[in-house]
Amino acid sequence: MRKGRVVAAIVSVIALLAVLIYGSMSTVKAECELCVEYNGRIECRRGSGADQQEARLAAQRAACAVMAAGMAESVNCQRVPPSNVRCER
Repeated sequence: MRKGRVVAAIVSVIALLAVLIYGSMSTVKAECELCVEYNGRIECRRGSGADQQEARLAAQRAACAVMAAGMAESVNCQRVPPSNVRCER
């Protein structure tokens, strides 16, 4: 009886993980990698999203998060045109 419960618990966890992974992967339609130069530094990051615009924004936010200190710098960094943009899907 106890062995049956353990097997059922393991199967349930695996099923839950599969649903979560599938659900998160189905919303990703585009991936972009880009570089941003800000305050004399260059950072390259990847981002993903439902479309290329969303993926580019995610990549730029990730790059700026490393370089910018504070909200004002973060906003200014996100306004800088990125270089070396490469998108897939």
